[in-house]
Amino acid sequence: MFSDYAALIVLLPVIAFVLTLFFGKKLYSGGALLPIAAIAGSFIISLGIFLEIYPTDGMVQQSLPWFAGMNLGILIDPLAVVMLMMVSFVSLLIHIYAVGYMAHDPARPRYFAETSLFTAAMLSVILSDNILQFFVSWELVGLCSFLLIGFWYHKPSAAAAAKKAFLVTRVGDVLFLAGIVLLYVNMKLLVDNGTLVVESQSYILQFKKMFEAIPLIDGTQLTYIALLFFGGAIGKSGQFPLHGWLPDAMEGPTTVSALIHAATMVTAGVYLVARTFPMFVATPSTISAGVPDALLIVTYVGGFTAIFAATMGLVMNDIKRVLAYSTVSQLGYMMLALGTAGTVLGAEAVGISMFHLLSHAFFKALLFLCAGSVIHAVGTNDIREMGGLFKKMKITGTTMFIAALALAGIGFPFASLGMPIMNIGTAGFFSKDAIIEGALEYGEVTHDMIPYGFAIIAALLTSIYIFRLWFMTFTGKPRSERHSHESPGVMTGPLIILALFALFFGFSHVDFNGYLEKNFELMDVNIAVHEGEAFHPSAFLVLLPVIVGVLGFLISYSIYNKRMIDMSKIVSSGNPLYKLLYNRYYEPKIGADLIGVKLTHDVVARSGEFVDRKIIDWLIIDNIISNTLFKLGEIIRKLQTGVVQNYASVTILGVALLLVLLKLKSGGT
Repeated sequence: MFSDYAALIVLLPVIAFVLTLFFGKKLYSGGALLPIAAIAGSFIISLGIFLEIYPTDGMVQQSLPWFAGMNLGILIDPLAVVMLMMVSFVSLLIHIYAVGYMAHDPARPRYFAETSLFTAAMLSVILSDNILQFFVSWELVGLCSFLLIGFWYHKPSAAAAAKKAFLVTRVGDVLFLAGIVLLYVNMKLLVDNGTLVVESQSYILQFKKMFEAIPLIDGTQLTYIALLFFGGAIGKSGQFPLHGWLPDAMEGPTTVSALIHAATMVTAGVYLVARTFPMFVATPSTISAGVPDALLIVTYVGGFTAIFAATMGLVMNDIKRVLAYSTVSQLGYMMLALGTAGTVLGAEAVGISMFHLLSHAFFKALLFLCAGSVIHAVGTNDIREMGGLFKKMKITGTTMFIAALALAGIGFPFASLGMPIMNIGTAGFFSKDAIIEGALEYGEVTHDMIPYGFAIIAALLTSIYIFRLWFMTFTGKPRSERHSHESPGVMTGPLIILALFALFFGFSHVDFNGYLEKNFELMDVNIAVHEGEAFHPSAFLVLLPVIVGVLGFLISYSIYNKRMIDMSKIVSSGNPLYKLLYNRYYEPKIGADLIGVKLTHDVVARSGEFVDRKIIDWLIIDNIISNTLFKLGEIIRKLQTGVVQNYASVTILGVALLLVLLKLKSGGT
């Protein structure tokens, strides 16, 4: 029943976008109720479809012809349906929260219209049954992020951040598009020579048809395609080296940050790799024996990004910027899971990575909305000007502490140690622990422990920076004269709901992983699993992720709550390491000066100037064109007399001539 209305999952927010944009000013709270109702409808339909296809592992497929052998289609399989529920549910809570957060902004109708379209675009990405439609929706997500990051466009910093996000992600998008073109060329050759059969109802770039062609595509070509797809994911999901736009995207409203970092935009890159995972697994192993080349690149980019971003989260003082670097780091974990677990566990890696994506969505949305509650109360983003807020903001402080526990992965693996009791912990404990365990097994199998080292060190740094943020914000004495207050119920309600998910969602990990592991079997794709000895890590290695999480908490507690260490000598411009981290490894300066000035100005602009002044002027092409257009304009201008009778005469003459021509034609036939 619900599957018959699958298209409404996207269409409802699109309709809300149009109505809010044109009529929002006349409606309550800038028309906020329209997107809220529409996205609630999307969630209900998504949940209904989930209940229809779970646990029988069914799929919903709908398709219409588009052009040139392409189609517009809907594919809802286990991978898509869990994403649909998460995106619509988290987006719904953020929209409800925004009613309070954006209450005094005069541009509310534009805000709610754009966020509704943003949600619709992400839902369209998830629903797409072919890679071309996926890309079109992917580009719409990028457009919406540009509009929302630069929502307060009158601020130069917001306009600059929006442009940076748009341009940097375009680099990845060009790579992604190149991958689609290369894939199409290879598949068209297979179809033309009869190697790949396309039935009358099949379309060449549908995911099922793509996976069917994998064994037939040359291994080198397949590697290029997979890595070009991954290039798109690097841009959208803020992986090194295209990560710089994501922390700067904090210039938009905090609710926009929550949408981008939890439910939309950045999750699209991880979803792309997960959706096309069979292609990554099938690439040849030419770099490291037994490790598909594409997965090796995914592993190292993800692992390095996780630790690289975490180091910068240690020193940021903007509450939202700390969380932004946390997002970059956690996205690295998701990519690391696809690479390491994909090598040794096969399709199970998709479940591991996506489980962390969903649990991260809950606690990261909670972190950003808590940050928004704090900013709403004290009017600053700088945690150095906060302190002592817990007394007046107990709901915000408690829910943010729960989110911090989830991000740090706090829990205890009782069952994993052979005890007669289940593992206990936050959502982040279950999802991150599975990733670290996958990296450890990868190290055991391939004798490459570097990715595991990345994961463990990043886990320690994550715990330190998130509890540093919490202690500096909510404990101690106030460090400014700002007056704080708890946020209204429309804002704290979503915080409480998200806190419950951050606490208890992890207990669904067993059913979740098993459900998604069978995803590609529904498309008749069998992903080989590494066959080796059973993996039984020692008790110390099982406990190590918990140890580093607790250790990070204790370090932050002793430094930022008990003040046992004087940080003035460490947090100083005279400390080269601190200076390096605070300046973000000088990436913004390198990007602006080297790439922005040297490349754009000195190379592109000066080359254009040379062509214009030395070549075009020399050929006098511009004078020829301008003179010709000027003379033509003089002639046409004489026809414009301004006398109505002249125009009427010409019109009558034209009609008469047309009638004569029609008469001659009819007489001739």
